[in-house]
Amino acid sequence: MKEKSKRLWKLFISTFYLSAFTFGGGYVIITLMKKKFVDELKWIDSKEMLDLVAIAQSSPGAIAVNGAIVIGYKLAGAAGMVTAIAATILPPFLTISVLSFFYTVFQSNLYVRLILEGMQAGVGAVIAAVVFDMGKDYFLLKDKTSILVMAAAFGASCFLNIKVVYIILGCIAIGVLRTWYKIRREK
Repeated sequence: MKEKSKRLWKLFISTFYLSAFTFGGGYVIITLMKKKFVDELKWIDSKEMLDLVAIAQSSPGAIAVNGAIVIGYKLAGAAGMVTAIAATILPPFLTISVLSFFYTVFQSNLYVRLILEGMQAGVGAVIAAVVFDMGKDYFLLKDKTSILVMAAAFGASCFLNIKVVYIILGCIAIGVLRTWYKIRREK
């Protein structure tokens, strides 16, 4: 029992530290989890870590939390899962809580407001760059159906105010129909 408590504490401290000092999203923390739990502590082997990451990636939700769930469960069952989840979500929760407190204090400050507006413009630029990079492949392939679906999804969201979930479901249906048609045509 003492050994399990010691392992849970080590899991908590390790996961808390990784979550607190990881910037760049879930894939960065997964890489650091591999270094910590596979390379340093040797609690998991490399192949098993790849399997756990595949499970985390294919599950809905944030990959950092999903990764903590599967690693915690693998290492110490349900107690490990709860420990890893708490250690993963606590640092961002505390950070956002502190920042939200200061945001309400400084929201009327002109300089803070200008900084936040500048950050919004930067985020918009990053999103536009990602969309451009992902979309250019379709234009280079000259797949007219994909270009049409992409334009229709954009128009439905921006101009018709159709909820994104319906657009995604529609795109899934189109993908299924295209695949079904392609398979039938090849027979």
